[in-house]
Amino acid sequence: MAVRQINEALVEMDDKYLLLKRHPCSEGLSHDVLRKIADKCDVVRLEPGEFLHRSNEKFTAVFLLIHGRIRQTIADIQGNTLLQKHQTAGSQIGALACAISEPTPMELIAEEPTTLLRLDYQVGIRLTKENEGFRQNFAKMIADNVLNIILKDRRHLKPTLVPVFHQSPATRPLTPRMILRLRELGENPHIFTDQPDWQSIVDVPEFHLIRDGGHVPLEEIRHQAAMWSNSKRTFFDVGTSQDLARMDLLFEVGQKVLWCVTPENWRESLPRLKAMIQRTPGWRDKVNVVWLLPGDCRFAPLAPEMEQLSRRNFKLSFEEPPANQSRELVNGFERIIHQLRGIRIGVALGGGAARGMAHLGVLKVLEQNGIIIDMIAGTSVGAMTGILYASGMEPDYNVDCFVRDLEPGWLFRHLPNGGYWYLLYKYRRKQFDPMLRKYLNDSRLEQLTIPVRSVTVDLVSGTAVVRAEGDSVHAITESINLPVLSIPINRDGKSLVDGGIVNNVPADLLATSGCNIVIAASVTANLEQRFASNCPGTPTSKMKSASIMNTILRTYVVQNVNMNSVGVAPADFVIQPDVTGFDITEFVRAKEMATIGAETTLREIPKLRKLLATVDKQLYGSDKEHPFTSNGEH
Repeated sequence: MAVRQINEALVEMDDKYLLLKRHPCSEGLSHDVLRKIADKCDVVRLEPGEFLHRSNEKFTAVFLLIHGRIRQTIADIQGNTLLQKHQTAGSQIGALACAISEPTPMELIAEEPTTLLRLDYQVGIRLTKENEGFRQNFAKMIADNVLNIILKDRRHLKPTLVPVFHQSPATRPLTPRMILRLRELGENPHIFTDQPDWQSIVDVPEFHLIRDGGHVPLEEIRHQAAMWSNSKRTFFDVGTSQDLARMDLLFEVGQKVLWCVTPENWRESLPRLKAMIQRTPGWRDKVNVVWLLPGDCRFAPLAPEMEQLSRRNFKLSFEEPPANQSRELVNGFERIIHQLRGIRIGVALGGGAARGMAHLGVLKVLEQNGIIIDMIAGTSVGAMTGILYASGMEPDYNVDCFVRDLEPGWLFRHLPNGGYWYLLYKYRRKQFDPMLRKYLNDSRLEQLTIPVRSVTVDLVSGTAVVRAEGDSVHAITESINLPVLSIPINRDGKSLVDGGIVNNVPADLLATSGCNIVIAASVTANLEQRFASNCPGTPTSKMKSASIMNTILRTYVVQNVNMNSVGVAPADFVIQPDVTGFDITEFVRAKEMATIGAETTLREIPKLRKLLATVDKQLYGSDKEHPFTSNGEH
């Protein structure tokens, strides 16, 4: 039987009552109430590209989205798009539009196979009057829709149905680790598994998909899923060798898909994943590739084919890192937990030349206190420290490298303003590229453990350029390329210079990239009131003239300070180490500045955790550190 025929048969079997039980509006309602509501609903099944509602038609019904995804577009009277967003499983569509009782400039199109329950609006109003629980659930759904619009979708989906596909047994330990971690956070996950040697976990309901050497019938699986409809989290733990019909069904009902591979077998998994995405291109947005890497690995394989088939990827390891390598691969596991819990933490690192060494102390203390970063955006030295950290370099080791690599030679140490001339020398002799390549090799941003955005400016177009992929070293050298000290870097029709000219603390990039908590680290919030030995009270007759080099770099600092308030505005939390006592060329004092960054951040940790607890109280509601060791044991 064809895949579509099988799925249509399943929908026909799927009773409206069981579908309704999967939706949040059914929470806490009795069997009889659910039966009564379900009896008034109709099942609506849409294939990709089919309309649920056309613009300027009148809404007369409310739709409860059971699974799938609907693209919602609202336009003004000229047809210009005012809002475009996606509605996913668990949401309702149409309640406010029905209340307005006028034609609505809203277009609703299915982007993947989608199942909804249609409830006539007037019938729904009557049912809410008859049942207080249903009324409260319905009101909450409407409030959630409005809140999502106000917060610009910074609240993320917490998927209840999560298929986890494994290309080989090597990645199988991931699922029990996720279950144990989620149980520590107060969840009660359920598990469907095709693993014959699955080790039962106390108090975790399980259902085996293989019985007597064969697959359990789909109808029995559907019935068990209905029995577990009140579960807030259900995993399907299966191999990628599933027959296409079963795999198709899991992609359809799953809200997030984890596709688990290793450097040795990822190519083998491509045909299956391609088949799914070709079946329904919209499914790409729910696919998350999980790379299980060796503990000493700093760069994941370059896999553009996999990137094209997925929305996001995670890199993690279950092994201890070697010396001088951070725990970011181990922390990759917690990033998956963040994804499941609907949280994404971004850190924006601002420019400020050598003063940006304080960022390394900020990053170190965040990690030590269990605040795992999901994304980094950096400008200038913020891009440099951020990319090196995302590559797996341990912060203290990074500091040592900066001190060693950027110590001026004997001549520069004895010249007046030698630090400035040393920077000019490094730029004009193009020495930053080979210096950084010692640590980053020819890696690309896509291969780093943490997703990174770097900011540079194109003098040809006069606009900011954001790098999210490409050569890691180029992403740094473009962003730190100070005008006058260095000539613009010409690449691909662009002339690139330091990103601090237009966006010195790129918190906005994180907010628009899906981070619902944005932390900004700025080293340019304060400006020392001194220039060329001149202070505000210095008499005119005693003021000293500044050199051209001093003037250029002071102008850079003043610009950064004035751009600071613009950059940090979208941030939810700002960390501002006071490093005004350091010259912007004093990389040799990196340890001191990193210490100030660490001490400043440590003082802010209680307030930061309090903020994070508003998004996820279970994750951040206490001062306890991450409860798992590297091997996943308590």
